[in-house]
Amino acid sequence: MFEFVKNIMKNYKDALTNDVNSVHRILKTDIKKVPNNQEDEIIFGCGCFWGAEKCFWKLPGVVTTSVGYAGGDKSTPTYYEVCSGLTGHSEVVRVIWDKNVIDISDLLKMFWECHDPTQKDRQGNDIGTQYRSAIYYKNENNKKIILASKEQYQKELNKKNLGSIKTEIKKIDNYFYAEQYHQQYLASAGSRQYCSASPTKVKLGPFTGSNFKLKDNIWEKFNWEVDKCVLRSDNNPIKDNI
Repeated sequence: MFEFVKNIMKNYKDALTNDVNSVHRILKTDIKKVPNNQEDEIIFGCGCFWGAEKCFWKLPGVVTTSVGYAGGDKSTPTYYEVCSGLTGHSEVVRVIWDKNVIDISDLLKMFWECHDPTQKDRQGNDIGTQYRSAIYYKNENNKKIILASKEQYQKELNKKNLGSIKTEIKKIDNYFYAEQYHQQYLASAGSRQYCSASPTKVKLGPFTGSNFKLKDNIWEKFNWEVDKCVLRSDNNPIKDNI
């Protein structure tokens, strides 16, 4: 109980001071870095950001990840404000990737497959606008391929008689880092191994503009047929040995 209270107080202090360590717990990279010419960034909302972040940091070619808040109106929101649903923000994962190693189409494949984009303002047991499915891009050049991936995934969902995609897709400029407590949470000591994602188990194949770079052996590490498969895996990035 003491440890739980201590974490709550630390979380509250971080919210007030925006005291976020910029070193990634696993990748040892700067979570606040600005992409260079060989890199790009995108922001995904897949429900609770704890498990979602782990999905992306495990992929080869991902330079760094962080969790935060985006898509809302208030500047520098806190976790408690976002949870109230009044700020309009979504819990999100910011991903920076090396374009020579992994393609945006690979990241979109992970996004669509790791959660259920047909659920509106929820993901599994987590209910609220902060858990909505979202893709926020900063690079206008990425819009076309994002929309193409959505169109293809909807076709795949239709084959299984599943619902329509509710994902919010828009260009944004603002992203606010979540408190230190939340950064790479599932890799922190004493963390609660929790993930609310409810994947549809439908896979995304080739689509207009796709240029998948990750091999099948990488995707075999993510078996969406297994409940909470991300939690069952270790925290280390997957190595492409082929």
